[in-house]
Amino acid sequence: KVAKAPIVVGDPTYFPDKVEETGKAVRAFCLLNHPVPNTNENGSCQIIIPQRQAGRNNDIYVFVSSFTHNVAPKGMYIAIVSTTVETGSPEQELKAGLDLLGPVLEKVVDVVPTYKPKTDGKEERVFISKSYDATSHFESTTADVMDVYERITGHPLDLTKKRRDHTEQEQ
Repeated sequence: KVAKAPIVVGDPTYFPDKVEETGKAVRAFCLLNHPVPNTNENGSCQIIIPQRQAGRNNDIYVFVSSFTHNVAPKGMYIAIVSTTVETGSPEQELKAGLDLLGPVLEKVVDVVPTYKPKTDGKEERVFISKSYDATSHFESTTADVMDVYERITGHPLDLTKKRRDHTEQEQ
């Protein structure tokens, strides 16, 4: 059977012939049983180590969340340390971020390629997003969603317009 649709929107991993590799991201997923030192015992935090401070071309991102946000069992913390790969030793590139965490119970490191679409998708009506990059604050992902929206609709997404409250619409 064949499914048909007026448009297709998807992640680049579904369209290997329609994307090109832009680099690699490395992420260390860490399990902690304590908050990150020097963060006032916070249940979550985000730390960005600037590229210059780390002696790199790209920033290092540290994201931590915990049981206080219902993402881990009570007393546990999940940390993700990430950056764009620059060398042949991706895990070593995370050292400055990993060093901030204190003792780590478990760590899993993953290196993934990042992609971007080769075309804007308008001709084939196949709209492909970019891969998630190494950032942890979703700024680039939000920009990509807005770009895909504009490629599909032909106009930018305007989030400045206020929608009336549902009760106002009924009156």
